[in-house]
Amino acid sequence: MAGVKRRKPKIIKDKKKRGEWAESMFLVRAGERGLAASKPWGDSCSYDCVVGRPGKFVAVQVKCTIARLESGEGYNCSVCSSHKPYPPGSFDFVAAYVIREDAWYIIPEKEIRGLKSISLCTTGLGSEAKYEKYREAWSLLRKASEIGEAADSSEETPAVESGVAQASSAVGRMEAAAKSFLRYMERGNVSPRKIGG
Repeated sequence: MAGVKRRKPKIIKDKKKRGEWAESMFLVRAGERGLAASKPWGDSCSYDCVVGRPGKFVAVQVKCTIARLESGEGYNCSVCSSHKPYPPGSFDFVAAYVIREDAWYIIPEKEIRGLKSISLCTTGLGSEAKYEKYREAWSLLRKASEIGEAADSSEETPAVESGVAQASSAVGRMEAAAKSFLRYMERGNVSPRKIGG
């Protein structure tokens, strides 16, 4: 439509609240694209959301930024936790939202592994524009969360006794967390059946 102005979001000053808002925006944008996205309960996971359906979930870490690069040619986006890079396998994708540009970047975890920050919405050539190919790449989430043929559905996700999944799939991590919680409840002599009353 001609003459329609793009909505400029009001910037939330508190970083934690802004991050929570970005997570809700991710759920909305994923839903608009027909992707089934959910927010796990609590905030102790190494990812913020999951996309997919039973049998195939992918874990997504949501980040957002309003921090311009010193050059003014793009934005700096933190992709770390407590000033340290995420351990490999903490999630499957980063969904980075550049708020002032209303632009989403869907980036595979391996592309940001070991990094503390990345540059987005860059206009230069070469390494400066490294992540531009992931701008609005929602199709990567769709492809990664599709359920394949019988070979995919018959795979079992290995887990160690501590409950930490060896595989990097979100389903494996969720199963390991549930098993770990049940062991914790059993050690405390609390039956999971008693919790509901």
